[in-house]
Amino acid sequence: MARKEKGLEQRVLAFIQKHDLFSTGQRLVVAVSGGADSVCLLHVLAKNRDKLGVELHVAHLNHRLRGDESDADAAYVLNLAHKLKLPVLVEQRDVAAYQRRHSLSLEEAARNVRYNFLAEVIQDVGAVRAVVGHTRDDHVETILLHLLRGSGVSGLRGLLPRTMLSFSGKRLEVVRPLLEISRQETQEYCQRHKLRPCFDTSNESLLLLRNRIRLELLPILREFNMAIDDALVRLAGIATADVSFVEEQALRSWRKVAKVDKNAIYLDVARLKVQPLALQRQIFKEALARLRGSLEDVEASHIESMLDFLSRPAGKRLSLPDGLTLTTEYDRMVLAPKGISTCTLLPLDGSFKIEVPGETTLPGWRVKADVLDGGVEIAQNDFVATFDFAKTGKELTVRGRKPGDRFQPLGMTQTKKLQDFMVDAKIPVAWRDGVPLVCSPQQILWVVGWRIDDRAKVTSASRQILRLEFHKTK
Repeated sequence: MARKEKGLEQRVLAFIQKHDLFSTGQRLVVAVSGGADSVCLLHVLAKNRDKLGVELHVAHLNHRLRGDESDADAAYVLNLAHKLKLPVLVEQRDVAAYQRRHSLSLEEAARNVRYNFLAEVIQDVGAVRAVVGHTRDDHVETILLHLLRGSGVSGLRGLLPRTMLSFSGKRLEVVRPLLEISRQETQEYCQRHKLRPCFDTSNESLLLLRNRIRLELLPILREFNMAIDDALVRLAGIATADVSFVEEQALRSWRKVAKVDKNAIYLDVARLKVQPLALQRQIFKEALARLRGSLEDVEASHIESMLDFLSRPAGKRLSLPDGLTLTTEYDRMVLAPKGISTCTLLPLDGSFKIEVPGETTLPGWRVKADVLDGGVEIAQNDFVATFDFAKTGKELTVRGRKPGDRFQPLGMTQTKKLQDFMVDAKIPVAWRDGVPLVCSPQQILWVVGWRIDDRAKVTSASRQILRLEFHKTK
């Protein structure tokens, strides 16, 4: 018995030291639910507080979800803290009301309320971080939970020894000293010390996905592989090492690719596209993490959608968690909270003549014009367009839109109001006065970044080709 007890304590202390979870002189808030895991954690830390050189504060939140059972948990934690001669704060919050107010699942609501509570306690007592009793079993269940939710390679890491969370404008660092200890070991520890922890009957409910993983999925997986828990932990270790390497490489590229300005992050599309795919993913994750404070609730599908936007034309918008939007511009992407204007297209006042052939500088743009022989294959994109030179002539100008403007978008047989085209093309309202229009004396030739006029397109009969290239200037 004594050997088992010493072994568990030594392993916990070694884990704390290995991962530098806390240091001598620090004040910590220990989250104690009253269950075996958190009770074991508190008891081990209390027995070794002098050796660790830390000051402990106990925190318990009554979620008000299980009636008398919840009240009994709170009373138990209060009594245990007093026996261990530790300061304790027990509070209650209405999780069900929070769930209804924010339209969340019960699990999400409970987690948010709990972490908000811990962040407040840390601030009130002057602590540095929260210590929670997640075990090896929680680690394994989390890996499977992330896998089922499609959270990608990062999710395969499961629970980390230390995590920085951000929510509702608060930041909370959480550490997990029991990640190498099993749930059975914590129960045995409590039995040896006659701690009599509480039992949460909601842990048996199959309405909660995590419970179904523990009670239904894992037993089935163990029929295929009795050592599935060990295999998943090894997988998490491999994923952690691989993700850490990618994170380091992505941070080296971050300064070249990203610019942070107040509440927005600007990503240089050209520089981002030349990065390896793994680094592109990580740079998008880094951008989200910097604005949100964490990657909580960010799934692989969100990152893949952001990758897809690298090839989208200017003016497209993608909705992301926490009210963030990713917007494509001419040469960059902007990640910002919804409703914040990040448009840098200034209205084009007046008309500017284009040198054909030659280069022309105008507000916000540099334009290059070349006249080439027909039959030459020319790569085109949003900022490079070709025209039949005989149909455009060389008297070209660039201007902003005017009331009543019309043109014939490529592929159409009739002209269309420019206003209607911009609406149909989903060009943001804030951009429309800044979109350059290339014009001949007769018509609009090109809505730059979107569409040329069908009447000036290159055909097999074109003898000379006008090539125009626009570059956005700072």
